[in-house]
Amino acid sequence: MLILASKSPRRKELLSVITKDFIIKSANVDETLPDGIIPDEAVKYLSAIKAQPLKNGTDTIIGADTVVAVGGKILGKPADENEAFEMLKLLSGKTHSVFTGVTIITPDSQTTFCAETKVTFFELSDREINEYIALGESLDKAGAYAIQGRGSLFVEKIDGDYFNVVGLPISLLSRKLSAMIQ
Repeated sequence: MLILASKSPRRKELLSVITKDFIIKSANVDETLPDGIIPDEAVKYLSAIKAQPLKNGTDTIIGADTVVAVGGKILGKPADENEAFEMLKLLSGKTHSVFTGVTIITPDSQTTFCAETKVTFFELSDREINEYIALGESLDKAGAYAIQGRGSLFVEKIDGDYFNVVGLPISLLSRKLSAMIQ
């Protein structure tokens, strides 16, 4: 059985592009990051701690986590509307990286990898940011925006896997899964 260790409806939808044959389970884990951890290591660490509690010796587990980083600073999910505003203001007119870490645990092996996508935002006015935050779309998203929603209107260009920004690099995941399950 394939288990997606995530409560994210976006990850569920993306994994269903690869296969419909999976279930969703998740464990409550402490997602506090070690001090000084860099973004690509942070997502690998988080994906692993989400997958590990579900390891059972028979199933294949997929854990994933996504962060936005700009200037080496990790932006997770904003705690409130003020933090969402600050994050979007920080991303305005800049290129940032979106990192998704994925851990796959099979009965015989384990691998953890990371994908990076560069996203460039147009310059955003305070009014645009406030109107977006009022939609409620920003509070449960890394970096305070949803590229698959109205946040797409902020994007000037993207370099890399779009689906990675949504929350799961499905083409890379598909290849890794195929190589591990053969």
